[in-house]
Amino acid sequence: MSAPTDRSRRLDVVVVGAGFGGLYALHRLRGLGLSVQVYEAGSGVGGTWFWNRYPGARCDVESLEYSYSFSPELEQEWDWSERYAPQPEILRYINHVADRFDLGRNIQFDTRVTAAVFDETLGRWRVTTDQGDDVSARFCVMATGCLSAATTPDLQSLRSFRGDWYHTGQWPHEGVDFSGQRVGVVGTGSSGIQSIPVIAQQASHLVVFQRTPNFSLPARNEPLAPDTQAEVKAGYRSLRDAARNSFSAIAVSAPTELALQVEPAERRRRYEAAWARGGLMSMTTTFRDLILDKAANDTAAEFIRSKIREIVVDPDVARVLTPTDHPFATKRPCLDTGYFETFNRDNVTLVDLRQTPITEIVPTGILTTDGVHELDTIVFATGFDAMTGPLLRVDIRGRGDRPLSDKWSAGPRTYLGIATAGFPNLFIVTGPGSPSVLSNMVIAIEQHVDWIADCLSFLAANGFDAIEATVEAEDAWVDHVNQLANATLFPRANSWYMGANVPGKPRVFLPYVGGFPQYCSTCDDVAADGYRGFRLAPGPAAGDG
Repeated sequence: MSAPTDRSRRLDVVVVGAGFGGLYALHRLRGLGLSVQVYEAGSGVGGTWFWNRYPGARCDVESLEYSYSFSPELEQEWDWSERYAPQPEILRYINHVADRFDLGRNIQFDTRVTAAVFDETLGRWRVTTDQGDDVSARFCVMATGCLSAATTPDLQSLRSFRGDWYHTGQWPHEGVDFSGQRVGVVGTGSSGIQSIPVIAQQASHLVVFQRTPNFSLPARNEPLAPDTQAEVKAGYRSLRDAARNSFSAIAVSAPTELALQVEPAERRRRYEAAWARGGLMSMTTTFRDLILDKAANDTAAEFIRSKIREIVVDPDVARVLTPTDHPFATKRPCLDTGYFETFNRDNVTLVDLRQTPITEIVPTGILTTDGVHELDTIVFATGFDAMTGPLLRVDIRGRGDRPLSDKWSAGPRTYLGIATAGFPNLFIVTGPGSPSVLSNMVIAIEQHVDWIADCLSFLAANGFDAIEATVEAEDAWVDHVNQLANATLFPRANSWYMGANVPGKPRVFLPYVGGFPQYCSTCDDVAADGYRGFRLAPGPAAGDG
């Protein structure tokens, strides 16, 4: 490795990413007196909420919970306008947090980290960027997010298209006006389901290209009443405690009954009540065995199918929109506002790609085996290379110059979703093998960052310079994560949870499905036991990676 350049800086910590995770990491680690530099590819803070500005973008966790809990003052001073905050409001909130805690002075925007290489001689990370930065840091914290590496179909013919095309995860900041246009939306995951009703109201004609129908639930979004918000703020501590003690880090009561233990009429009544309330948790927490038992799951899945048949007027369209190839909630259920109703509009056409797949993009639109759909604009709502993609798009190299992409070639291997053997002093915020996308991400982020900050304090107080997961602890954790996943219905779906949406990606269940409280307890026990499963060293770690 060549020597650091004159432009190099020696830092305690480099943080990659300035979304919810990177901002909180900066706040906590700077509070320990450490020198911290954050690099962010975007021109502002926000991460997911900086890039995803597509029509209808909003969170699927309620606003009063999808927010930082580390500052009681922040909780009290910020008012949310809706039950589910739209993207612009979430971005305003994140900018408010950055300004309130003076975080901007340690963030370099419009800068993408291209490589992070561990120098075994110095026991430091050398981090380089596309802007020519070349810095040295004792610790590297990857706060790159779980859904930040957008995937676009690899269609060479896309270059021939004469119109404009966009990806929902890389939306123009100035917005897009679809008035009078013939628009094609490819994909019916979350971003497609959120954007399709809005685009349909603008476009002269909308063609939806669907490969896999999805379960979607009504959001029942509404303005937040002042008295409702005041009540929550008065009891915020209790709400946060309830969230941390719940399976998904969202304050809902855990179900106790099994779906098949109640009479069909009572089961239907409860599903109807959940549908009327709206939201993900209403339906998924109706019974405690929906993700464990196929027969139980079938009762919820068939209820939602019946709702699609009720809403969509054309029975053939309803049939194509009805998911039958995966159990309910084994792909992330979507929240919508008028999604299925949109297919009753005269200006909306549904194309079933399983029957008539796309063959190529032509200058005038999209060619399927059934002919050309002439379009002025194409929107790709094709999702992300989830959880591992944002990490593997950086050239991360550990001991022996081994790339992380090589170590993870058969699937990600972590200890606690926080560290990976052979990569000393590297931390991952909400990485694979942690609850992450199966939980309230903001609460999960805070737990991870607090654990990392406490770890660095422990190292400093005890004269250690390096920490590294052992292979044995990592192997045991990976086995544990897989065993938990295999006891559920999740592996039955070709979902992004399994990496199935990215060609060639190993089919491995990525998050931890044991629940947020159990996970936190394990992390706390590891720390209390002197960071069991990690090797601590006064200098460069002596690992076996």
